[in-house]
Amino acid sequence: MLAAEAARGTRRLAIAAPGFSADCLETREELAIRGREQFLDAGGTHYAALDCLNTGEAGMAMLEGLVRRELAGWCE
Repeated sequence: MLAAEAARGTRRLAIAAPGFSADCLETREELAIRGREQFLDAGGTHYAALDCLNTGEAGMAMLEGLVRRELAGWCE
């Protein structure tokens, strides 16, 4: 898909993986490294893989809020 997007003329691309709340080596390898190679090799010029939620305070606060809300009342 990334190579096809570059072939269609897209030169600058930033990707986000909202399904990944936490990154891991596999995520970084596939999206940030291999994805970059595929896009640039197909003619893209700028590529960015946005960080997952676990890399910043705001993302972690949001995840904590969701977990606390969903688990409310379980320990009573």
